[in-house]
Amino acid sequence: MAIEAELKAVVRDPGRVLARLEERYGSGRAEVYHDTYYDAPDGSLLGGDRELRIRTVHGPNGTRTVLTYKGARVDEASGSKWEAETRVEDAEATHQIIRGLGFTPRIRFEKRCRNHAFERDGRRFLATLVRVPELDVPGLDATFIEVETAAADRDGLGAALDAVRAVLADLGVGEEDLTAELYTDAVAAART
Repeated sequence: MAIEAELKAVVRDPGRVLARLEERYGSGRAEVYHDTYYDAPDGSLLGGDRELRIRTVHGPNGTRTVLTYKGARVDEASGSKWEAETRVEDAEATHQIIRGLGFTPRIRFEKRCRNHAFERDGRRFLATLVRVPELDVPGLDATFIEVETAAADRDGLGAALDAVRAVLADLGVGEEDLTAELYTDAVAAART
């Protein structure tokens, strides 16, 4: 499993950040994610900062479903985690398998994304402009940017995160905008 070296930030001016993304990396790919997070009946998975997710992605090239497991954070400041992910052929069968193993759906929500995949300084990156409609407040869309690359191990995490910070700075996103809050936590709080 590789470490997903990722930083997430609140976007205060989505139009400006989108313009910079498109100027540097092309028009990107608009997709809608439907995420279902599962947990053990005793809450030990999410309580242990681990994630088991089924994501169905609707995009211009059709629909795909991905099963993801993320281990506990290896870096508190960034929230970076070990991640294993695989595409699955049958979304409903995958949900049935996960439920059959005793896991229960804990939270479901939608993310509207524009993904920009690119290479820079010998690394592959994914920059995603994310809107979570459920987190919108009157007059303000809840928009975030996630930039990620891979680190093979903890020793390489620092350099990977520095590369991510450089991409964010190039997009005009500063350290003061970074957040490690999980979408699952934010959506759960918005529902209470």
